[in-house]
Amino acid sequence: MHDVDFSVYPDEVVALVGGNGAGKSTLLEHLNATLVPDDGDLVVDGTPITEDNREVAREAVGFVFQDADTQLVAPTVLDDVTFGLQNHGVPVDEARERAREALATVDATHLEDRIPHYLSGGEKRLVGLAGVLVLEPSVVVLDEPLAGLDPERSQLVADRIQRVHADGISVVLSTHDLEFAAEVADRVCVMADGNVAGSGTPREVFYDDALLAAANLHPPSAVRVARDAGLATTTRPVTEAELVAVLTDTTGSEPVEQPVPDGFGRD
Repeated sequence: MHDVDFSVYPDEVVALVGGNGAGKSTLLEHLNATLVPDDGDLVVDGTPITEDNREVAREAVGFVFQDADTQLVAPTVLDDVTFGLQNHGVPVDEARERAREALATVDATHLEDRIPHYLSGGEKRLVGLAGVLVLEPSVVVLDEPLAGLDPERSQLVADRIQRVHADGISVVLSTHDLEFAAEVADRVCVMADGNVAGSGTPREVFYDDALLAAANLHPPSAVRVARDAGLATTTRPVTEAELVAVLTDTTGSEPVEQPVPDGFGRD
């Protein structure tokens, strides 16, 4: 990484996008001082972070790793979510109560007695997220939160991320899924060659051909369809819902389902 200028502001969702090796995970690992820069400054809530005060960053910034198994260390889900609080000296009864509240935030209360390593990938991500939320950070960082998940589990995790943001916590995430970034992000940062090549709203970034080309990225499908339909110069939809709304306004009616030719069936 080099010459990176990156900030996270209150009450926003920031998506880091870019190809493999662009520096997304490395940048994320600086945000809670898992890594500390050799040159330059990491500042959290006005405090410069060094090797000697990393705990300041880790109290303010919670990190959910891509491989959820690296965070799951206890025999049950409830014990796991309680673990961080007990390390901070919180009494057992209070820690368990707060852990249950954190699990409820991500709709995972029903998992509290389960063995973490027997959970599905999506369930592990939710438990990892609860383990971070219980420490009451101001920023939550997620490295590839949808990696390896099927569509149903991906939607579940995406919904919980949006719920966390609605509770007033800033969210920073890396993703290869630009459709997901378009749905959840207030700001998109494009990374290439270890640097932030450009940033802006999803509408600004995903219609910037030169910026996406520099990072070897293709725009979301809604953007490609809007271009093909000649809509890109006016409304610039970036999500499927926005595209449907634009097409509906353009035709003046709801989209009509086309008949299926004989010999073809629907799933």
